[in-house]
Amino acid sequence: MARYIGPKAKISRKFGEPIMGPSKALQKKNYGPGMHGRGRKRKQSEYALQLLEKQKVKYTYGILERQFRALFHRAQVREGITGENLLKLCEARLDNTVYRLGIASSRRAARQLVSHKHIIVDGEVVNIPSYSLKPGQLIGVREKSKSLEAVASSLSARNTKRYNWVEWDGQELVGKFISYPERDQIPENFNEQAIVELYSK
Repeated sequence: MARYIGPKAKISRKFGEPIMGPSKALQKKNYGPGMHGRGRKRKQSEYALQLLEKQKVKYTYGILERQFRALFHRAQVREGITGENLLKLCEARLDNTVYRLGIASSRRAARQLVSHKHIIVDGEVVNIPSYSLKPGQLIGVREKSKSLEAVASSLSARNTKRYNWVEWDGQELVGKFISYPERDQIPENFNEQAIVELYSK
């Protein structure tokens, strides 16, 4: 599957959750998209449920299949529970961390900021959204980019929600990736074990 650039509400309705950001469509149309969305739901097979769970994580973080499979392999060879390792590696992506810090209003917007060289890591410009951060690394906004309207509006409307694995200095516009998050700290509703079972077949 190529990177999805279609209607976000359609994907949210597919999973019944606002996985690509807040969506009013879920309140107005609380059934699946398409002409059969209101039809009788058939019982899904175990494989279908596992596949849906994988797609949910991929859509949430904006990851393609090849990247996702590589991440899964890295999660497998690390110590610990494979499913939890997978989510930790997804959370450590640069575009996701920029979003968690509040520099961007969505993961899509964060990806664009990184790609357009507005973000620095440890003082160096990094334009790879999938760049994997290590604990202790500093993430900031490039000096020339601090006046960008998108960055300024996102920081001014910055969510009061704080995440334990990142910290933000509003004066210097610099954040820190403190550590990989624990599973119970990640707010998204994922069944990572289903993904592990899918890839184990």
